[in-house]
Amino acid sequence: MGLVGAPFRSDPGLCPPRASSFVTVNTLPSQDLSPWRACVAPMLDWTDRHCRYFHRLLSPHARLYTEMLTTGALVHGNMLRFLEYNQEEHAVALQLGGSEPADLAHCAKLAQQFGYDEVNLNCGCPSERVQRGAFGACLMNEATLVADCVKAMIDAVGGDPKVPITVKHRIGIDQIESYDYVRDFVGTVANAGCEVFIVHARNAWLKGLSPKENREIPPLRYEFVHQLKRDFPHLTIVLNGGLADNASCVAQLQRGAMIDGVALDGVMVGRAAYHNPWLMAEWDELLFGLPPREQALTREAVEAEMVAYTEREMARTAGWAHGEVRWPQVIRHILGLYHGLPGARRWRQVWSDHKLKDLSPTDVMAMAHQRP
Repeated sequence: MGLVGAPFRSDPGLCPPRASSFVTVNTLPSQDLSPWRACVAPMLDWTDRHCRYFHRLLSPHARLYTEMLTTGALVHGNMLRFLEYNQEEHAVALQLGGSEPADLAHCAKLAQQFGYDEVNLNCGCPSERVQRGAFGACLMNEATLVADCVKAMIDAVGGDPKVPITVKHRIGIDQIESYDYVRDFVGTVANAGCEVFIVHARNAWLKGLSPKENREIPPLRYEFVHQLKRDFPHLTIVLNGGLADNASCVAQLQRGAMIDGVALDGVMVGRAAYHNPWLMAEWDELLFGLPPREQALTREAVEAEMVAYTEREMARTAGWAHGEVRWPQVIRHILGLYHGLPGARRWRQVWSDHKLKDLSPTDVMAMAHQRP
């Protein structure tokens, strides 16, 4: 579901948000483009359903991903709390962490029943907590097990093309720097029926680096991802890692960007999209080749819609013993909305002031836009 907002305001700084009417965008991307053309990465503690609703306002066609959910949490925990999402989020994928084919199959079936558009298996997370669970990046050393997991999940959803089973992984682990390693991993898993691979173009160092360092220290090897598309032209290959701006995304999607005649199917952006979310407002034109919206999207309109959404969620969950929504847990996701604009720092400070947490979001929004 695509959404547009009120007319563009050209004056500098922050303007008081006005009530906006978000309507469905009827223009769709060319069918020649992959559904994975532009994706927002799964990010732990960040890409919850409130964050994804916000991201959908900015980009009607981006593919969105949940935080990684472990199979144990879904099998033994509060399934509804973990799997609930807003209908506006489609297309939305459930990312799973696990290594037991039976448990993954059970969770894939749940995803299908809840209406998710994809189930993605995490084979890229390098954290020690994930390693203790014997999944994430360490699974790259067990390609046959990953293939078994993929096959079990495909069988569980009955091979439903509306719920593809995909894999997100690194290009290697520790000091293994041979392209052959990731090529063989992809080949083995593809033989089990996986047709979509999201490739973080760095090694995962399983010892000695924090998850943050693992996103920054191992060198980027974009050429490996392009080589995968050359060697597996029938597969969907999506590049992830180090994409800090839209120019980088456009460059990597160009045919022949690194290998003559080879064009990647898509890009996945993580922290850059979270910290500077307005990047996503440009994706329709830059990445999907769509014409400009009839009504230009504005930051003010998006903020006003997120306040309205937050107040609806607060009313819906009022009095719940568990899961009652408070506005700071929603609004924290939009704090980068005015990134780089005059007045953005003060705006963030107001929205981040926990002394205001008992006020309504509408009142806090008005305070955030008052001139100092």
